[in-house]
Amino acid sequence: MNTLTLKAGREKRLTFEIKEKLDIILELTKIRITTFVTLTTVFGFICFSEKITTALIPAALGILLLSSGSAVINHYQERSTDALMKRTKHRPLPSGRISPSAALLLALALSIGGSVVLYFGSGLLALGLGLLNLFWYNGIYTPLKKRNALAIIPGSLVGALPPMVGWVAAGGSLSDPQIIILAFFFFIWQIPHFWLLLLVFGHDYEQAGFPTLTQIFSMDQLARITFIWILATFVTSLLIPLFGIVGNVFVDFGLLASGLWLSWNSVKLLKPVKEKIWFRFAFREINLFAVLVVVLLAIDKLLI
Repeated sequence: MNTLTLKAGREKRLTFEIKEKLDIILELTKIRITTFVTLTTVFGFICFSEKITTALIPAALGILLLSSGSAVINHYQERSTDALMKRTKHRPLPSGRISPSAALLLALALSIGGSVVLYFGSGLLALGLGLLNLFWYNGIYTPLKKRNALAIIPGSLVGALPPMVGWVAAGGSLSDPQIIILAFFFFIWQIPHFWLLLLVFGHDYEQAGFPTLTQIFSMDQLARITFIWILATFVTSLLIPLFGIVGNVFVDFGLLASGLWLSWNSVKLLKPVKEKIWFRFAFREINLFAVLVVVLLAIDKLLI
């Protein structure tokens, strides 16, 4: 009986340790963000190929691994400032749940693995775009946002590159106007996406020493600026059909209806008295809008 009890206790501890390590890895790789990055890569592939083939697997897997490696590097780069913010102080590195050296080894393994998969599965150009995304995020945007409150504008390139990876992996060219407008949509979308996050956690960023627009503009002013960028995201989505990507009028109406819904719900940002819960709703809605655009265009390519 004692032997069985000890064995059960060891198995329980082992299960707990495995779960804890898995949780750390998922948090370090920012799994929700990297999953969306992978989704936009798949989206770019489908928009060119208009079908799902086995060539999609290395493109999606390679970007998932490479973006996960980039996310771990970002955790390493920002471990000191993360420790100063209420929202991030419990992350694996500032909380001490994993050592910086172990995080770097994980980042290296993921980045190398993703690079190998992309190169052999999708080609040199896809790999080049993936590595450019990693360099831009970790080498340009991350250091720049500690110096300039408008770093998100050049930093939004990281949202535009993944669909390009999918496009070229499917056989497309970077000079194709269709992928340029799709990449431009994700570039524009990323700006209000970040500023809505800033409206919720601006105090945290300031406390950690980041220059923020909340130090330049009032919350009302920044909310109005963000509203304009939300409208710009909507207008950009309406440009997509003009580039010959959409083949069905119902998808056109779907894009229009989704954009009108987003714009109508975002009008609350113009009201003089706002609570953070409104910003959270707007943040959720602009993310949902991006997903709706992806789903509508994927349906157009695959099912209609």
